[in-house]
Amino acid sequence: MVVDDSLTVRTIFKRMVESDPALVIVGTASSAEGAIAQLAATPADVVLLDLEMPGIGGLSALPQILATPGHPQVLVVSSLTMDGAEHTLAALQMGAADTLAKPRPGGFTEDYRSQLLGKIRALGTRPADGASDSLAAPAPRPEPSFARPGLARRTWRPQAVAIGASTGGIHALGLMLRKLPRDFAVPLLVTQHLPASFIPVFARQVEGACGRPADIAMDGMVLTPGRIVIAPGHGHIVVRRKGSLGLVVEVSSAPAPSGCLPSVDPMLSSLAEACEGRALGVILSGMGRDGALGAKDLVEAGGAIYAQDAESSAVWGMPGAVARAGLASVIASPERLGDAVMAQAAAPLHPAPAPRP
Repeated sequence: MVVDDSLTVRTIFKRMVESDPALVIVGTASSAEGAIAQLAATPADVVLLDLEMPGIGGLSALPQILATPGHPQVLVVSSLTMDGAEHTLAALQMGAADTLAKPRPGGFTEDYRSQLLGKIRALGTRPADGASDSLAAPAPRPEPSFARPGLARRTWRPQAVAIGASTGGIHALGLMLRKLPRDFAVPLLVTQHLPASFIPVFARQVEGACGRPADIAMDGMVLTPGRIVIAPGHGHIVVRRKGSLGLVVEVSSAPAPSGCLPSVDPMLSSLAEACEGRALGVILSGMGRDGALGAKDLVEAGGAIYAQDAESSAVWGMPGAVARAGLASVIASPERLGDAVMAQAAAPLHPAPAPRP
């Protein structure tokens, strides 16, 4: 469904979507109120939602849209995604899955159409649609699941917890972080795929979820107990061990295998070396495979990887990649992952584990 107060925009989006034979427009609406009424009778898999509209507006209506019978994924398509990071990130934190800037006049190009359709296809694919094994769509469970017997949960306290996320990850991150108490003492590193202009607002969101300050990564930052460090939009977090300083952050803009900037892979790979494997990585909802290479390095060094399950993910790309590779020792909802992180952080301090053969 396309929800926008501009008839021109609704018409253009309808034509773009219908150019893909696999996609069907179930309706259009010029207001959030109209969309909610239509979705009650005609469920949709994906809703393209403008935020700035007359009436209650897209942001205020978002919880009601998410609760309609089809429980649609919401792609925020609004001019506010360019200048109003506050509004867009608020929508993503509330449960919208992804965002795409509405182009200025003349900007509805073939490249834009391709990007739009790619996001719609990813969001509209339910976990079971591409399932090739039982990991793809796990049933609800009272406790976190363990991906395979060979990856038992580690019994050491991590020196750092590194979290990677993309599409749908902001909502999942908030749910997970709220399970951690304010006195959670292990340093937290967060890499979320976002434009650079969104990062300061995102850092404030993380502060709100954790109840303590979050810093945007800069060269020379020292990781201290309880510190939260957010990857900037222009570079990856890389962690090095530097003598008496301990774990120190560097920001790198070197190309990553995933093509993402920032990328999760360098963060995890650097922790594998700097912490001699005694680190924990968490992969949340997101398209693509960013994080899979770094996760492999961390697990091979003796570290651990937790992954969000398919049922709670907006897109089971990034967490699915590590799960299918047999790298995840825990696969669960964000809330259960938070519990598992807490349990890991409460483990006794042991010497660094020996790398797996």
